[in-house]
Amino acid sequence: MLRFDPFSDLDVLTRSLLSGDSGSTRTPRFMPMDLCKIGDHYVLTADLPGVDPGSVDVNVDNGTLTISAHRTARSEESAQWLTNERFFGNFRRQLSLGDGIDSSAISATYENGVLTVTIPMAERARPRKIEVAHGADRKSIETTTVDAD
Repeated sequence: MLRFDPFSDLDVLTRSLLSGDSGSTRTPRFMPMDLCKIGDHYVLTADLPGVDPGSVDVNVDNGTLTISAHRTARSEESAQWLTNERFFGNFRRQLSLGDGIDSSAISATYENGVLTVTIPMAERARPRKIEVAHGADRKSIETTTVDAD
């Protein structure tokens, strides 16, 4: 099971508001993502438009999944910007994984600006049906003696 930390994004937002930057440096504020459970695995999708696929890094360490990426700033020095809303720089998200995750089987793909991370549940954490034996189906063990003639 994945654990959700609502204070992580709040902490990032607070730091960005209190940092005192004049707004001249455009840095990413967040990496939008969706997370859902499908069958016996979780699927995380994160929007990273314009990010170089070579800069995307997904790793797991001590039960924490970390996603990081980098979008390079445009270098048109002669451009007179009318609006500049796209962030550049480093993006990073972290999720705490629960005990029921098979971290050795996590996989990731990056296509059309969307990172998809598949997080399978560990076999021991998957739901399973336990068969219940009925009283009439039980077999009894009878003791017998063997003559030693």
